[in-house]
Amino acid sequence: MNARIARPAAAAAAAAIMLASLSACGDDGPAAPAGKVTVAGVVIKKEQALHDLLPEKIKEAGEVRVATDVPYPPFEMFVKEGETELTGLDYDLGQALGAKLGVTFAFTPQKFDGIVPAIQAGRFDAAMSAITDNKERQKVVDFVDYSQSGSGILVGDGNPGRITTLDDLCGKKVAVQAATHQLDLLKSRQDACGKAGKGKIDIQTFPKDSDAQLALRSGKVVAQVLTKPAAGWVAKTADAGKAFDLVEDPAASGGYDATPNGIAISKQQPELTDAIQKALQSLMDDGTLLRIYNKYGVGSILVKEATKNASVD
Repeated sequence: MNARIARPAAAAAAAAIMLASLSACGDDGPAAPAGKVTVAGVVIKKEQALHDLLPEKIKEAGEVRVATDVPYPPFEMFVKEGETELTGLDYDLGQALGAKLGVTFAFTPQKFDGIVPAIQAGRFDAAMSAITDNKERQKVVDFVDYSQSGSGILVGDGNPGRITTLDDLCGKKVAVQAATHQLDLLKSRQDACGKAGKGKIDIQTFPKDSDAQLALRSGKVVAQVLTKPAAGWVAKTADAGKAFDLVEDPAASGGYDATPNGIAISKQQPELTDAIQKALQSLMDDGTLLRIYNKYGVGSILVKEATKNASVD
């Protein structure tokens, strides 16, 4: 699927766990000076002009209440299985935004299908959970969009099959998880493969992405198609980055059939939307956001402009 259009709820902690974004990540090096935060090796400090844009109740509370569904790598993960400390792209981004705005982004695990209703009910101010921005959701929340992602291609280390585009999969054995958007994507390419005289894709379906990766490791398939953020994370982390490569197609930098992903924010707080949008753009402009994305192997899904409600679908 393209980020989180919909999916079964991830296993989340039973109790609400609020984690302040103003605590620096342990792998980011030395702690930042007082009043500053280090994220992905970048020291970030409060910008008063951005803080002034926040709604009064957020300033008074000193925090933005953020819902997130864990785990969904690389966007949100537990540092250690069975513990409550969070990490991931969204969590790091929350730290950076909080530092810029001079408030805490307090993350609370929430089942994915309950996130938007919880914002509507006033339990949260925002949600950061790789949420796909679409017109249906825009009816009840506003989005500040920070990435665009779709399907990606994972290949073996060194790319022995020389796969560079989706068209290169024609006539080859390709792994994909069953009942996913990526399976539909491969099926939609079959006619074009046939017309090009390359032969149809030999689609091999598996119950889990991890099963598909085992097939790729053993050489039973030349590639696996999955969400591009997941593909980038697997390529970066499996066997310390030595097991797989991510195919980067310049014609589809965010992935195939890419859609915008955004921070969902309560429509009752337009000032918060404006403040987050401007803080996000500042992080894009100074290169911090790219550093965060590259930390998780997904730099190519970053957009250049922090837009509001970008989806037209």
